[in-house]
Amino acid sequence: MLFGKKKRHLARLLVVEDEPLIAFDTEHYLGDEGFEVVATVDSVAHAVRVIATEDVLHLVLVDVNLADGSGLDVAREAMARDIPVLFVTGHFPGEAEALASGFLAKPYQQRDLLLAIEAIEAMVLGEKPRRLPPRFSLFDRAA
Repeated sequence: MLFGKKKRHLARLLVVEDEPLIAFDTEHYLGDEGFEVVATVDSVAHAVRVIATEDVLHLVLVDVNLADGSGLDVAREAMARDIPVLFVTGHFPGEAEALASGFLAKPYQQRDLLLAIEAIEAMVLGEKPRRLPPRFSLFDRAA
């Protein structure tokens, strides 16, 4: 096959989103793009359980404002296990930057989500990102 799906280095993802339609769309879009969505959860407690029990997890996509608490708690748990975090939220508090590899502001286009993940993947691999989507900030976690 001449044109195949791109090999993903950040292939296994956890989606933490309490808006059902956004969670559903994100999970299906990422699956179609060649990612394995390990779980899509809507609470801090469930996300922390997945992070603690999942052997291989490459990236956590998390909203900041969740029904049972803050996505910052999810990010702290991921950071403790050296798992990069992409905050996907309409409200990004400044203190979250220390916990994240990147931030994509809602609302966003699905293609922008893919570009944000690819930018974080490039950073993790020590490469320069090809292109950054609008409304996205990439944070250098090595600094």
